[in-house]
Amino acid sequence: MIFRNRSLARLGAAALLASGVFTAMGTPAHATSTETDLALQAVVGMKTTANVEGKFGWVKISNKGTGTPTELVVKADVSKVDFDKALITPFTGDCTLEGDDRPELVTCKVAKEDIPGPGETAEVLVFVVKNPDAVKEAYSAPVTFSIESPDDTDKSNNSAKANVEITTDSGVDLGVVVEDVKTRFDLDAGAEQPAAPVRPGDTAVVLGEVINQGDMIGQGIRLTFQLPKGVTFALPMEACTVSADKRSAVCEDKAFQFEPRMGMFLEMPVVVDKGVKAPSTLPGGSLEAEALGSLPVDSPLARKTSRTTIGKAVVVGADDPRFADLDPTDNKDDYAVVVAAGTGGEGGGGDDDGGLPVTGAQTTLIGGIGGAVLVAGAVMFMVARRRRVVLVTPGDERPTA
Repeated sequence: MIFRNRSLARLGAAALLASGVFTAMGTPAHATSTETDLALQAVVGMKTTANVEGKFGWVKISNKGTGTPTELVVKADVSKVDFDKALITPFTGDCTLEGDDRPELVTCKVAKEDIPGPGETAEVLVFVVKNPDAVKEAYSAPVTFSIESPDDTDKSNNSAKANVEITTDSGVDLGVVVEDVKTRFDLDAGAEQPAAPVRPGDTAVVLGEVINQGDMIGQGIRLTFQLPKGVTFALPMEACTVSADKRSAVCEDKAFQFEPRMGMFLEMPVVVDKGVKAPSTLPGGSLEAEALGSLPVDSPLARKTSRTTIGKAVVVGADDPRFADLDPTDNKDDYAVVVAAGTGGEGGGGDDDGGLPVTGAQTTLIGGIGGAVLVAGAVMFMVARRRRVVLVTPGDERPTA
């Protein structure tokens, strides 16, 4: 592998090395077929704002079958990308590059514990890194993503094309990731129980993250939560309008300022109904984030303490095209709740009135949305399936020569 541009090579290497090491090419062994149907649902988050050097996108994969594959590989055909200008690559921690003087095909093996089971979803990170010295105007290039598994019974839904767009526009760029819910949570102890599956009557926690990968401040935020059928909110939710069935909520904080490279980590306790059939996977959960307006980072209104009293003076409606999210493709993420067979309730289950004791880990919105935000400079706290990973934005890895 030879990159023609040393600066871009270092930026890309920093991104890839964050996940581990490069590996030698190999052909995955075929396993006994199972009744499964993996689908590449979408590729999102492939558009950058002007004053960033990189961002994360996602390849979204779902399992529409009844079995869990033994292996899964994600590939990206990047042969049409000018690598003097941009580096586009998925990564899972076990990736290889093919090509002579530049990468043409990236192959990433998904860890076995991250392969989605029946009804489950998975997201594979994609790095979009630009070379600011070479990109002086808008640039786009097509990339074809595909998934492969020896157990997949339907290959008609295994690929998707996406245009990588490097723009000269500034704006807010929110991204959302939510992992599937698979483990019980004890509200009284305030702790997750990683080895305990969710059963009917149990309490669990929906883990999500919202990040601003743009170059402008999001002035105000709206979060829309949707829970699967058979799941309800476990705690009262301040600053939110909750539906009568306690399965959806719209939460707003008009004064909150969502700065670039800021991450909002969300922990939403939920209760699985006692009458839910088990084992089963409950689809239909989602989290969507919207910025209500935007501010330049050098605005005199920026970096002030979030106060609702200034909300009306600075907020512009989200329907104003001047302040629309530059890349809305990654503003919403779907998830499922996986329910195991057996009698639940011992993990902190609750009644349908949502009146569980407010102890231990709290939902992010208790006490206001703004209090849940973790400002970590260039470090973004991202949620990965079944584990939490700390990553550094590609744009913060500066070349030294």
